[in-house]
Amino acid sequence: MARVLIGNWWALAIRGVFAIIFAVIAFVWPGITATVLVLMFGAYTLVDGVFALVAALRAARHHGRSGALLLEGILDLIIAGIVFFWPIEALVAIIYFIAIWAVISGIALIAAGIAMIRTNGEWLLVLSGIISVLLGIILFVQPGAGVIALSWWLGVYALLFGISLIGAAFRLRHWHPA
Repeated sequence: MARVLIGNWWALAIRGVFAIIFAVIAFVWPGITATVLVLMFGAYTLVDGVFALVAALRAARHHGRSGALLLEGILDLIIAGIVFFWPIEALVAIIYFIAIWAVISGIALIAAGIAMIRTNGEWLLVLSGIISVLLGIILFVQPGAGVIALSWWLGVYALLFGISLIGAAFRLRHWHPA
């Protein structure tokens, strides 16, 4: 898996850039309607899921471990489908969907980061995972938060997540697979 992540460092950077773009939108227009926020999140999970699946397929092609990335990609695409096909119903349940997604996605990133620590000392993937799990916990504890607060929470999460993924990507860019 390390060789695949090193060879595809740019995919982590793109995921980080999309997360930062999402964060900027969440901060600049916090009062947007709940439906638009839900659809923006659906678009984000669609893009993130596609890139996670691409990374999983590339890892599998090189006989690497790809289960965590595959799970993350499938979960992202399922959440995106729910949001796009049932936006009104998703609006009611979106806080819990985001919380579940954040926890599972975070666990997958922590697992990938731990695998990297064993071989290359990478800790930023673990940090990305921890940030994601913390968002999930916050949303489980306070599900009644307003749309503006949710927008800001998602913005903070996406900003920190994006920065840590971009940092990890550029660190991986300079590594050479063994």
